[in-house]
Amino acid sequence: MTSALQKRLTPRPVLMVVAGAALVAVGAALYGQHVQGMQPCPWCILQRMIFLLIAVLALLTAVLPASWRWRWPVGGAAVGLAALSGVAAALYQNLVAARQPSCDMTLADRIISGLGADALLPEMFEVRASCADAAVSLFGVPYELLSCTLYLVILAAAVWVMRKQERSQH
Repeated sequence: MTSALQKRLTPRPVLMVVAGAALVAVGAALYGQHVQGMQPCPWCILQRMIFLLIAVLALLTAVLPASWRWRWPVGGAAVGLAALSGVAAALYQNLVAARQPSCDMTLADRIISGLGADALLPEMFEVRASCADAAVSLFGVPYELLSCTLYLVILAAAVWVMRKQERSQH
């Protein structure tokens, strides 16, 4: 990145892009489910929820008033922690859950049912397949690893947002 661009790039548009990317990921998952017939497992649904959480946290942080000087470090940390939980969910799905015949009553199931998301919006959050049955790839790459990659990009953006505040204070 050029020096001039680095000076002009601020956390607000970065967070808006993060929110947009997270929402596009959810949209892609819903397209896969409702148009292509790829039914989601508990870990797929949990990752949708994490992407939505990231979008909300990024948008809230982006609109916080400039008078609150801790908005970038705190908001960036919140987005980063959510992204880390997404990395954990995606890796668990890939390394453990997709290799098991059933993924019923896992942590993902408990979170989804505990929040009542599956009852509130079943077309978006209802588990409809086992993890083994939901294992789908795009160009030979499992979807959960594509999600993991996006979570890592979001994590890098969150770290940049947190560090941006630190640099401007020195």
